[in-house]
Amino acid sequence: MVPPLRLPLRCRHAQQPSAPLPLLAHPRIPQTLKGLPMNLLRMTRRQHGQLHAHLFPGDGAEAVALAICGRAEALNRRLWTVHEIVEIPHDACIRAPEFVTWPTSALKQRLSDVAGKGMSVLKLHSHPTGLRAFSARDDRSDAELFAAVERRAPGAHLSAVMVPDGELLVRVMSAGRVRGWIDRVTVVGDDLVSFDRDMEKALRDFDMRHRQAFGDRTTELLSGMTVAVVGASGTGSPLIEMLTRLGVARIIVIDPDVIEGKNLNRIYGATRRDARAVRNKAETSRRHVRRIGLGTTVVTHEGRVDEPEAVTLLSVCDFVFGCVDSVEGRDTLSRLCAFYCLPFIDIGVRLDADGEGGVSSVSAGVHYLQPGGSSLKTREVYDDADLYAEFLKRTNPTFYEDQLRRGYIRGVKVDRPAVISINSAAAACAVNELLARLHPFRTMPNSEFAIQKLLFSHGRIAHRPDGEPDAELARWVGRGNCRPLLMCGRLEAAA
Repeated sequence: MVPPLRLPLRCRHAQQPSAPLPLLAHPRIPQTLKGLPMNLLRMTRRQHGQLHAHLFPGDGAEAVALAICGRAEALNRRLWTVHEIVEIPHDACIRAPEFVTWPTSALKQRLSDVAGKGMSVLKLHSHPTGLRAFSARDDRSDAELFAAVERRAPGAHLSAVMVPDGELLVRVMSAGRVRGWIDRVTVVGDDLVSFDRDMEKALRDFDMRHRQAFGDRTTELLSGMTVAVVGASGTGSPLIEMLTRLGVARIIVIDPDVIEGKNLNRIYGATRRDARAVRNKAETSRRHVRRIGLGTTVVTHEGRVDEPEAVTLLSVCDFVFGCVDSVEGRDTLSRLCAFYCLPFIDIGVRLDADGEGGVSSVSAGVHYLQPGGSSLKTREVYDDADLYAEFLKRTNPTFYEDQLRRGYIRGVKVDRPAVISINSAAAACAVNELLARLHPFRTMPNSEFAIQKLLFSHGRIAHRPDGEPDAELARWVGRGNCRPLLMCGRLEAAA
């Protein structure tokens, strides 16, 4: 029997800083990963803007908001993603510059849904004076509030303070006590903005030139990032090489395929020995990065991106690069971008040739996608007919051939020409795009570069801003773990 919920009718916060709490240790983290942020909170730029506008209405008094958050956990990382924002009306609160008392009725109404969906509560209040700390009254109020919340919705929940410049200080609450801190808050938009707690920093000889170009902060951000590369062949392989030499802490490499002789023209670090051993491409990349010896850790999944194990690994990454030709893979990554509030770059290369030396077109596309924005489908990279045809070819080849013969579906393209210099140029553009989002350096705003077309045949680069949001995916932004997997029957069937 679930005990009755006894939320305090009103909660009170006041600005008198309590004694500082230590950042809690994570004893089960391998020593080599101790410098990485382990508790993560992500939200979209639009969500952050909504919270800031409500918490700082311009009257100099504190305010309160709630957010319902999705969850994920893997690789000793815990992730919370903002899904729904609940603004506590200003006129329902007692507000002053250094305290606020607010009604908990809106929270109580949502707790059954939070518990049923395995989600978490994030409570936020503002400090208009700029105090970057929780007060002693905050401590007492949070202890009472979250002890009551957890009786109805078990699990860890979050409490946050926002200051006028938008920075967030967030702590993890469990059993009415502070159990840790969010190490990194990421706001995903045209720019990637991170608020980090103090992490371990170490100067390394090989990144000195990076610091000269982008400074310590961006270099340290890279050294604390977990980046996924899905597809370790033509564009994925040079991506892995560049990320390693930029000092990225950890790379997740996902690829089900093995090294063949035809791959040796473009996969960095691959050898004849790998091809003879029929070695998996992801494992080949892991061995190559280890030989480089710059401290980057590689975690591999030798399977498809739409397998549950792959989705779990990707969910807790800080950034994802998609280097796949498959429509199913691209669709899965688009969904994952929304559900886990992940920034995502898709890379595609097109080389039209007649097989006898005649080249009619050489181009590449680099798409930056953000949760709540447009998708590869709304950008017409593929459509539902392409998705159905590829799914059918994989799951029922006989029926696929019958439907293809009858003209009911379009054929699925298989092997294409591939040249290392073209693939590497596309990969370099994608890595530079990540750098530009972390450290805006262009003369134009990042919003103008949602799509880049590298037109090698014409000797120019074209770029375009984002389009209309994908309405189908927008409602799932920040949903986190759920069943069916990514709310997609195709993926659940595979699981």
